[in-house]
Formats: sequence, C-alpha cells, structure tokens
Amino acid sequence: MKGLFFFFSPFSLMFLYLLCISFTAETEAGLRNGDGVYIVYMGSASSAANAYRAQILINTMFKRRANDIVHTYKHGFTGFAARLSAEEAKVIAKKTGVVSVFPDPNYQLHTTHSWDFLKYQTAVKIDSSPPSSPEAGSYDSIIGILDTGIWPESESFNDKDMGPIPSRWKGTCMEAKDFNSSNCNRKIIGARFYKSPDDDSEYFTTRDVIGHGTHTSSTAAGSAVENASYYGVASGTAKGGSPNARIAMYKVCNPGGCAGSSILAAFDDAIADGVDVLSLSLGAPSYAHIELNTDPIAIGAFHAVEQGILVVCSAGNDGPNGGTVVNIAPWIMTVAANTIDRDLESDVVLGGSKVIKGEGIHFGNVSKSPVYPLIHGKSAKSADASESSARTCDYGSLDQEKVKGKIVLCENFDGSSYASSARDEVKSKGGIGCIFVDDRTRAVASAYGTFPTTVIDSKEAAEIFSYVNSTKDPVATILPTVTVEKFTPAPSVAYFSSRGPSSITRSILKPDITAPGVAILAAWTGKDTSISLEGKPPSQFNVISGTSMAAPHVTAVASLIKSLHPTWSPSAIRSAIMTTATQTNNDKGLITTETGATATPYDTGSGELSTTASMQPGLVYETTAVDYLNFLCYYGYNISTIKTISKSVPANFTCPADSKLELISTVNYPSIGISGFKGSENKTVSRTVTNVGGDGVAVYKVSVETPAGFSIQVTPEKLQFTKDGEKLTYQVTVSAADDSLKKDVFGALTWSNAKYKVRSPIVISSETSTTN
Repeated sequence: MKGLFFFFSPFSLMFLYLLCISFTAETEAGLRNGDGVYIVYMGSASSAANAYRAQILINTMFKRRANDIVHTYKHGFTGFAARLSAEEAKVIAKKTGVVSVFPDPNYQLHTTHSWDFLKYQTAVKIDSSPPSSPEAGSYDSIIGILDTGIWPESESFNDKDMGPIPSRWKGTCMEAKDFNSSNCNRKIIGARFYKSPDDDSEYFTTRDVIGHGTHTSSTAAGSAVENASYYGVASGTAKGGSPNARIAMYKVCNPGGCAGSSILAAFDDAIADGVDVLSLSLGAPSYAHIELNTDPIAIGAFHAVEQGILVVCSAGNDGPNGGTVVNIAPWIMTVAANTIDRDLESDVVLGGSKVIKGEGIHFGNVSKSPVYPLIHGKSAKSADASESSARTCDYGSLDQEKVKGKIVLCENFDGSSYASSARDEVKSKGGIGCIFVDDRTRAVASAYGTFPTTVIDSKEAAEIFSYVNSTKDPVATILPTVTVEKFTPAPSVAYFSSRGPSSITRSILKPDITAPGVAILAAWTGKDTSISLEGKPPSQFNVISGTSMAAPHVTAVASLIKSLHPTWSPSAIRSAIMTTATQTNNDKGLITTETGATATPYDTGSGELSTTASMQPGLVYETTAVDYLNFLCYYGYNISTIKTISKSVPANFTCPADSKLELISTVNYPSIGISGFKGSENKTVSRTVTNVGGDGVAVYKVSVETPAGFSIQVTPEKLQFTKDGEKLTYQVTVSAADDSLKKDVFGALTWSNAKYKVRSPIVISSETSTTN
C-alpha cells in the first residue's frame, strides 16, 4: 500500500495496511450512513460561554445516554466526542458556539547513528555545542508524544543521573493491568491512554504493543545505550537527540488505528499537563484532503501553539508524488524524511566473483561463494501465471520445480510490488534467495529475517541481466548484511517522503524541514517475536524507516532549543530550525531526491535539520497570534467563527476586507511562498525578523538566489540592529520577464554577517492551492 512504510515485520506491514483501509472505510461509512462517533468542536476553552454551551448540550442530549459520551474536551479547547445519529449531528452543528461537527476519523501512523551524521552536516560554525547535560540548559524540557505507547523497561528510558521531575509538571502516570506508577520515573514522567470507541479492553494501557511509540520516544529523548543493534546490524550507541528531556506518552493509537477523538483528548490533556513540545508521527492519508476545522491534529495543534507549545508532525509517507504532504496547518512544523550516511549493504556475488551492491537486512546462512543457480522470475513462471506477474514474483506466479534451490531475480517494473512479497513467493517455492530490482527502495533497508534478500537498482540489474544472458549456467550468492559508514551521497530525500505543495495553499511552504528517517535504529518493545530471528530472543532495538522516524529528530532539537531559550515562542523555535537548515550533502553537492535530481523546497522544505546552528540562529521570524488569525481570515473563515475558535482575538480585530488565499503570503513565516503570481504585475510581501544573536548591535546584509526569468528585490538590503530583541521589517518584490509561469519556481534569500546565516526559501507559483 503506497505511503505506508515502516520497514519491519509482515505483521506490522499488515497492521499499517489495515490502518489505511480503516481510515477510508470508517470515515466514509460515517459520512454515508450517518450513525457513529462524531466530534463536536466548540473552539477555545477560555470562553465561559463555550464551556457552558458544551455542558448544556451534553446534559440535554445525553442525560439518559451517558455511555454515548466518548471524550469531553475542556482544558485547551471545548467540545466533546459522542455517539450520534446523522440527524443529531445535523442538529448540533446548527447550535450557537459550535464550530464544526464531523465523523471521528481514524488516522494512520506515518539512534543511533543519525545524530552523529547530523552533527557534521552543518554549513555554519557555531561557538558552542548544543546542551548535553542538565547544567548546559537552564530549562528542563518536557516532550509530549502522541503515539502507540511506550515500553518502559527499555534501557533507553533509564533515568540515571536525571534530576527531580520539574515542579510545573501536572500530568499523571495512568495505571493499568500491565502498567503501574513504578513504570514511570524521572525520564518517563507521564503516561496516559485513551479508550477509543471500539477498542478492546486489552489495549486500555500505555504499554506499547506495536513498537512505533517506543521507537519515536527513544529517538527524541532516549538515554544513551551502548552496544545497541538489531542482531549486530547498525551497531553503536543508541541515543536520543535530547537525552536529558522528559517524556510524556499519550497513547492514542492501537492496532485498530489512531482515533481522532483520542488525538484531541491527548492534545487537551497535554496542554493542561505542561509539555513544552508535542511530537506526532501520524496523520491522515494524503488523499483525504481534510479541512482544517475537521482535522483533529490541526485543531489540537492550534490550541497547543496558543499555549506556547510547539507541535512537530510527520509529513506522511505518500511520496514521491507531489501534493501529498499532510499536517500542513501553518502552526504545525511539518517534517520530511531523508537518508543518512550509513548503508546496510547486502551484496550479490556473481560467477567470476563480480560483486553487485545491494541493500537489505537479512541473516541468511548461505555460502559466500557464488554456487547457487540464478534464474529470472519470468523464466520460472508457473503454467497459469502471466509473464508480468512472474517477473515481479507475485504470489502464486512461480513454478516450484524451476525455483527450488535457486536464487530468483525479481523486478518491480510496474511500481506496485515490494521485495517482502517477492521474498515470500520465492521462499514458499523452495528458493535459496531473492534479488529484487527496485529503484525506489534501493536506499531504504528493510529487514527480511533469515532468508537471503537484497534490493538493487536498475543500473546494477543491467549487469546481472547481461551476465545471465551471456552465461549458460549463471550462478550467484547473496552476502550477509554489513554496515557501511560514510556512505555518499547523503542525505537524499527518501522516496516515500510526502512532497509539497500544500493542498490548502501554496503561500505556505510545506514540508518545513527534512530530517533522518531511513534505517533508524531505536528502542523497541521487549517481546515482539515478529521481528525475532529463529532461536534468538526478541531484539530490544529495531531498524525502521518513515517520516515517523524523522519527526522525533526535529522534536529533539526543538527540545534542546527550548532548554537553552525557555522564553522563546513556538514560532521562534521553528524559525531557528528552518533558517539554519543545510542544503548540501556530504559530497559537497546539493541534496538530491531518490532519482538523483536536485531536491526542491517541495521535497525538503528549508533543507536538512542542523543540530548546532539551530541553537544560535541570529535572527528569528516570529509568527504572531494575529498572523494566524489573519491566515484564518484569508483562508475563508468569518470573524465570528474565528472568535469562537481562538482565545487570542484582540477586541478590535477584524478580517481584512479583501481577504483571499493569495494574502497568506503576507503571514510572517520563515519561508516565503508567493502564490497566484501573474507575470504582468509585481508582487510584494513583507517579513519581520527579531534579533536574537546575543551581541546587541548587529548588521546583516542580504543575498538572493533568483530563479531564471525573474527579478527579486529586497528592501532594505541591509538590516542594522542596535539591541537584542529589536524587530526590523523588510519587503520582497518579485517580478518576471514575461507573463507566463508554466511551473512553480524556487529561489532563496539569506541575511548574513560574519557569524550567522539566516536563509529563507522562496517559492513562486501561479496557482493558489494544489486542489483549485
């Protein structure tokens, strides 16, 4: 199923497939049939009138149906989730103070060497390292994670040498049959679970039965664990990016999915509990195109940001097609995924000792000499199979007599097949190993257990085909996996990573940033036999891939920035991360996509995360509450709805008379998106930056990367600050040589001095949104 890539066990892949199916089936069924769980969203919790109206609704409609109330929301925002008929939902939607009523959606889930790689992937030299001890940062940051739960016994969550829990923490450690208060400590300081409408009581616990939440938590804030590996692969010290941060787990996902009503309940609790950063590695599939006022993540994140909490979300795994990025509200920090400089290599050796480089994690016990007959899938097809299905080694397509004892070469020529499926078919027919040709997944190592399986690209495959076609009795073997460090080029954009532009507006660039999300080693549940090797105990660590793995990398850096700068707003932290990102790889070239083409901001956002430069950005773009209110105006919400949604509406605030999507370009965002551009007229937008360099007096000069056929003028060309905290505004005017813009184009502007470089990508589009 395209877009769902967490490369581990067959059980887990089936789980992810079912998540996607359940989103479609349950959400569409709710819309068609009407009856089911609905979310009633009533805006800001600071409004006494909203709270009163919500309680009146609950009292009048559910006086005799108390069990139909699933969740109530009262801390960060107001509303409830309840079982309703279609007619009841329509009636409630018309009530005063109700912003939206919508069926409860079921969302999908979207080290470790990656931190060592990031340490050296920065183009800016900084005076000091990021804080790595309690003394280095004056603020003890708390990371809230909405996910599948946590495995508290993992060594990644030991609290050795950690100080007392911050006194401002107001959360709890919910007890269950297999999780008690002693499972929390000075590392895991909070644990909550949520009873989804149709959950089995088996999942009424914060304990992780899937592994995903344990993996993301330890990536963000795991304590250092030496000699960690997945059965010897990717070995080293596993550590989180912010190892001194505290973890609060909010379990919103179970094998049945991630209920939107539970996600909202977790946001509501996290706001009251006192977290500093929220991390979500989940979201709707890209095809859903959910509106902001019916998206639980967008709603919850809006109110979290109002309370000073940065929200970091994965961009989704529906790449490489454009317009697939999700979690795209401008108050969310959206993270794409890239590779790192570690290759988990499993090579093919042909007769004559020719070596073909491949990728994959397997622990096959076969000869290292090329002694096994090699056959192409289409040459081994069964009598009733088509040549194309045998070529991809689809289920039931191969003849057992032709495959037995051989290594089979399979191809993903139609873009819809996977190595794990081909492996299963070859293995079931008595084959010795599987070589899978796939340009997409060549750079993404998946685990194949004890059956020798490797993935090669089409260029490497050409050499094998040449050998097979020129040799009477071709032979080969597949070597065990080895870990190759300093692999180049890296980073490159992961093929599965969802791409921009945003479906709601091209005036806000999404994704915002890219971070490591391929073959990430991190903690896992302690009893998952589905990833175990035969005769060996379950691994305490796992290597998986996805934008789910990228988001906690950014979360960790945000936590470190918060520790160093506790008074900074969520938008200042986001700006620090975006404007200090790098655009180059370890070959000193520009970051590329999985095809080798130069990546654009639709692939990487501002670039790859920097763990050092982001601590001292020099300047930040602060997106204010009024910016977000103006965004809602430009997006089409009226003033009465906006006042219901937000607690931050000034008494004299009104929507601009000419509110339209193109004006979203004027929101003070760290990137610059200019949409609805017609070459016959100039477009001017302004941005305001705040001096946070710490030196008081500072002078910055601008440089511009201008796309061909365009002119970009920045006024003024020099910013002169006299003190820290001072704000200065500049204008950017874009014009074109002619009036035709056939495709979106990209540029950038950078404010720099001897110490800092503050870069903003620029996107120019004739369109206003992906869907218009």
